[in-house]
Amino acid sequence: MVEKVIILGGGPAGLSAAIYTAREGFEPLVIAGFTAGGQLSLTTVVENIPGFPDGIMGPEFVAQMRRQAEKFGTRFIDGDATAVDLKSRPFKVTAEGKNYETETLIIATGANAKWLGIDSEKRFIGHGVSSCGTCDGPFFRNKNVIVVGGGDTAMEDSIFLTRFAKSVTIVHRRDSFRASKIMAERAMNNPKIKVLWNSVIEEIKGNGSVNGVRIRNVLDNKITEMLIDGVFVAIGYAPNTGIFKGQLQTNENGYLITKEDVLTDIDGVYVAGDVADHLYRQAATASGSGVKAALRVREYFQKKE
Repeated sequence: MVEKVIILGGGPAGLSAAIYTAREGFEPLVIAGFTAGGQLSLTTVVENIPGFPDGIMGPEFVAQMRRQAEKFGTRFIDGDATAVDLKSRPFKVTAEGKNYETETLIIATGANAKWLGIDSEKRFIGHGVSSCGTCDGPFFRNKNVIVVGGGDTAMEDSIFLTRFAKSVTIVHRRDSFRASKIMAERAMNNPKIKVLWNSVIEEIKGNGSVNGVRIRNVLDNKITEMLIDGVFVAIGYAPNTGIFKGQLQTNENGYLITKEDVLTDIDGVYVAGDVADHLYRQAATASGSGVKAALRVREYFQKKE
């Protein structure tokens, strides 16, 4: 059996694409991944999704989108795609040890935040530890927070967080930022921001939620403890594009390159969400690109007919 459309990814981009293609009668097959829901599965309350004035838990929002997609005939595989072949038609996808064929493919595999890799970090993700300042900043009004990183994302998050937080401390393992000069200067000139150079977080502490950190100076190994309400990890994202290597274009950071929002160089292959979007990385923008990809699928079949 050759599917009309397979969607790779079960986050807002993939699920939005599923809802739209299902309503067109294409009966999409979604290979949702083991971490279905993407970054939202690691988020507690989401308050910036239109239509939810009281907010909604990230996993619940994903679950509602999935139920909506299933209502219109979407089928799901809760596993990861392990291989794709885009060099012949129909396109081929391998997942959970089985091979599938499809006329069109929507890639919405997302990007994973890079974490510090310390054990205590995992316990507090969604409870004071975040990888998205623009998503979670409003929860830290009049609080003291840390941003870890030295690139443009760390500078942008730090500056944004000063709108809500009482203080922002940037913790950076080196003695200079790799961020662009203008972004670094903006951060350094902000009176709410201070910097701890040559420093790394050794442990995140808390009781249910974050209330402190242990910081080590990498030059003299001196340990200091600091009372803190939140830790924002801003050391980058890794787009999930490994299985497309050699078949689709990526930029220097591994993000898929698109044209006209969601198009690729291969007719019938479309891209949506954070796997291509290194700038916005919001649920709403990912959802919108999923809709665009679905409408391109409709256009593909209309032209074929």
